[in-house]
Amino acid sequence: MPTRFLSFGATALTFIMVAALGVVSGRVEGQSSIGSDGVAEAFAHLQGREILFRDTGGSGVPIVFLHAGTGSSIVWQHQIAAVRAAGYRFVAYDRLGSGRSVLDPRAEPGSAADDLQGLMEHLKIERFHLVGTAAGGIVALDYALSFPQRLRSLVVANSIGGVQDDDYLAMGRRMRPSPQFDSMPAEFRELGPSYRAANPAGTARWMELEHLSHPTTPLPSPQKSRNRVTFAMLETIRVPTLLLTGDADLYTPPSVLRLFSARMRGAETVIVPEAGHSVYWEQPEIFNRAVLAFIGKH
Repeated sequence: MPTRFLSFGATALTFIMVAALGVVSGRVEGQSSIGSDGVAEAFAHLQGREILFRDTGGSGVPIVFLHAGTGSSIVWQHQIAAVRAAGYRFVAYDRLGSGRSVLDPRAEPGSAADDLQGLMEHLKIERFHLVGTAAGGIVALDYALSFPQRLRSLVVANSIGGVQDDDYLAMGRRMRPSPQFDSMPAEFRELGPSYRAANPAGTARWMELEHLSHPTTPLPSPQKSRNRVTFAMLETIRVPTLLLTGDADLYTPPSVLRLFSARMRGAETVIVPEAGHSVYWEQPEIFNRAVLAFIGKH
């Protein structure tokens, strides 16, 4: 399908304080508390790990959000109000290695896709929409390959996808030479220049949340994917998919996004102007409209 360029205003959406409204349904299991943005949060006690999740509850169809490697479940503050206003249930969680989720010292890290499946079983969520940004998009694709029957739709934003084809990995090394690229500040790598120039307060807040998302206890080794993802494997995905990136994304510029859209038949694509690797934060109004419009069709 043709790529769409969207240019709605970039005003950040305000979030709704819901603590006093009792919106969290009985499906949130275990003792919960209310986060600073009014969303209930609790720990899911899964095998060998405790996963901190955040859930608005309610009877709406769930949309599960997977954060970037530099974030945790707290980064979605610009999405909560829009998701609730559209009638959906917002769910996000800290993946192992980020935020407050904790791995038992005697347990193996396992796979992030299995953790997501375990959390969905814990919350008794059968089918849901899945939105992953950056490293969360890698997990989302791995989950879509492993548990496609659980997904209503899939949104992959600003993500290199975890593809392991040799020519694709070589291209990534040309684009982001090591160690020079990795040594740059996170906000330089993950926020576009237009945003950093125009929104110093938003940049400072993103940096604060990135710092707060650092784990108390790092993982002993990275989590593994369930699948060795290749472009050939992506061709097998039949879940309705939206691919999204920013025109100034240093990881997934438009030319890289087109590599994915060429292999994922029927996928819709959106390129957001004046945005880098964190469209959900830099251009939340555009991100929310694009994601919710797509999900609304499925």
